[in-house]
Amino acid sequence: MSGFMLAASLSAALALFLALAMAGAWLAAERTGNHGWVDTIWSFATGIAGIAAALLPFGAESWLPRQLLVAGLAAIWSLRLGLHILQRTRQGHDDPRYAELRRQWGAHASRRLFLFLQVQALAALILVLAIAAAAHAPFPGWRPGDGLAVVLLLAAVLGEGVADRQLARFRAIPANRGRVCDQGLWGMTRHPNYFFEWLGWLAYPAIAIDPAGGYAWGVAALLAPLLIYVLLVHASGIPPTEAHMLRSRGEAFRDYQRRVNAFWPGPARGPGR
Repeated sequence: MSGFMLAASLSAALALFLALAMAGAWLAAERTGNHGWVDTIWSFATGIAGIAAALLPFGAESWLPRQLLVAGLAAIWSLRLGLHILQRTRQGHDDPRYAELRRQWGAHASRRLFLFLQVQALAALILVLAIAAAAHAPFPGWRPGDGLAVVLLLAAVLGEGVADRQLARFRAIPANRGRVCDQGLWGMTRHPNYFFEWLGWLAYPAIAIDPAGGYAWGVAALLAPLLIYVLLVHASGIPPTEAHMLRSRGEAFRDYQRRVNAFWPGPARGPGR
């Protein structure tokens, strides 16, 4: 089997795995009424597929230590995100974004949710192929980009962890009930978890892109941060999350929007600015 045919076959197998995983996520959400299982399963399934893509023989000139590094980065990302969402899901908290979608879809909610999750499987496949492009970069020995990737991924995981803890501490104070958290990282961006999620996906183009142009497939790794940015900022991340916050927090959240950047971290603005 030629190298192209092998890569195509492996990609098809990963696509099938992700499609079946999201079909399972749909079934779990339908049976439990808790849509937190959707993002939980997506996180773990994408991580498993990413690890497989890093270790499977996509490229004949791959360097095993780099494959192991990339597989490790994918595993760290998947475990952190998946376990975080799993903890919230097991507490019985439904995801308000999906609840609102079901309300909008009405009688067709079940069928449309299934199709929506298959689109998520396709998005996961794009991310997995970006991981593969990094893992199979045919560069002998370590390069500066490999070290930069580790720094980016660890900074992203640390940043998300800090943001999660800051929000949990804020919500644990009874006096803050109904208020908007604007402390710590939440005073620099309204969605620090989304920003750091995006930051972590820059690790793969850092590894894959060859400034000399010797590895054309390296550019494909840029699809990961580009896709994540579009999804988080313009699709399934900020828009539905902020719509829910406006419904539940009203003017307090509007004031927060006026003062704090949506995505990119920066200093908070004063009232009326």
